[in-house]
Amino acid sequence: MADAFSSSSETVIQRVVDVSVKTNTPLDKLEELYQIKSTCDFISERHFEKVALQFPDELLVDSVAVAVEIERNCNAKTYILGDTSYGSCCVDEVAAEHVGADCIVHYGSACLSPSKRLPLMYVFERRPVDLEKCASAFRELHPDTQSHIILLYDVSYVHAMNDLLTVLSPEYPNLVISELVVEGEQCYSHGWIKRQHDDTCLSERDNNQVIRQFGRQFALKSGLSIMDYSMFYVGQEGATLRNFMMTWNHCSFCSFDPITMIGRIESVSINRALMKRYYAIERAKDANVVGILVGTLGMADYLTIIQQLKETIRRAGKKSYMFAMGKLNVPKLANFLEIDIFVLIACPENSLLDSSEFYKPVVTPFEMEVACNKKREWSEEYVTDFRHLLPGGQSHVPLADQQEEDDDTDVSLITGALRSQNLLISEPAESSCGSSVVLRNQTLTVANSAASFLAERSWRGLEQKLGETPVVKAGKGRRGIAIAYEEEGTSS
Repeated sequence: MADAFSSSSETVIQRVVDVSVKTNTPLDKLEELYQIKSTCDFISERHFEKVALQFPDELLVDSVAVAVEIERNCNAKTYILGDTSYGSCCVDEVAAEHVGADCIVHYGSACLSPSKRLPLMYVFERRPVDLEKCASAFRELHPDTQSHIILLYDVSYVHAMNDLLTVLSPEYPNLVISELVVEGEQCYSHGWIKRQHDDTCLSERDNNQVIRQFGRQFALKSGLSIMDYSMFYVGQEGATLRNFMMTWNHCSFCSFDPITMIGRIESVSINRALMKRYYAIERAKDANVVGILVGTLGMADYLTIIQQLKETIRRAGKKSYMFAMGKLNVPKLANFLEIDIFVLIACPENSLLDSSEFYKPVVTPFEMEVACNKKREWSEEYVTDFRHLLPGGQSHVPLADQQEEDDDTDVSLITGALRSQNLLISEPAESSCGSSVVLRNQTLTVANSAASFLAERSWRGLEQKLGETPVVKAGKGRRGIAIAYEEEGTSS
């Protein structure tokens, strides 16, 4: 029977891959869609010699033509990054450093997470928007012209948002448009994109509150909070919209999809989504062994949140192991059955992973902190950007002092069993058999470690056996794919 670990040969042969093929963009359209001149100015003004061009899968069809045009118009060598390490929305600085690139040009949709290693330029897609139909859907969804509304959008539609604001602002005086913000000293600022040097998410401007989050910035009227506003989103349903709705879950959301031309009230039932996340927090409280998944190597401060998580998990009496495995899937994580729960460190849009198909839950750093930090309580606030959890961040909550952490017990809401908060804080003493760890704490609990779990299971992975394997001359191996080698099943 097919499962996450294997699949039948018939299924593999008959599998149909659904690929949306995008035709090559004509040469006369490349300048408009990919901003060739602005890119060459960015490269030439800073005398870059090696340039990494990062494309998402759907734009790779134009990557060669764009690279040729850039090399023809400026004295630089281009490298196409076609397979990103984690997600296409994040800047893949690791892949760029493999080729010794001096800068990165990131194409397509972007989460605008700050990166600090290499100079960076964003080139967004210019997807078409029918302004008349979009404005009509807006009026239908917001009949009260005096309501306070914030206009959000996917970065691919930013080129049309000022025109949409021009159409709607005479009728809606309280309509506020969000502006894109590029953070970091080395991010290239062009046109309407603003460069900011401070990471604060709430500041004052002209007596108005300014909220700066997820690469967006908008000002609230004096005396109003964000809960007094409704949100109108232009773009497709996906990670960007889900991230906005989870963060600003007090606000009502409407959206317009420029592809289907349909406007609708978003009824994802955010409370139900929050309850699913709360269930994941309860699973994290029950867990004894935690796997820290590194889902980004380019976002600023990812090393700091790793260290903070390791300390938080240790103070909660749990063991932690760190994994760096690129893009996640079910078979990869299924190799580590000794892990009770995984915590994913990624950009805000990729951190809300749907782990329903995984054998063990995957939670966010915020959810792990709620489970392990006794000073942080579950509330309606939801944090997807892990930088806000760090010292100095708007949602940082310091750990409780060691003296304050009594060996309290509480009841699991999932299993109904008692659980100890400080199970592994004291130094363990290994027993003579080496298969378990005796804990010297007040409850004298005996707990099996992940190492003993690994020692007991039948398959342990590849063993090096250095110096034990004789050196032999390489011979002819099998041919074909691993699921069905040639001559398999025949006598040799």
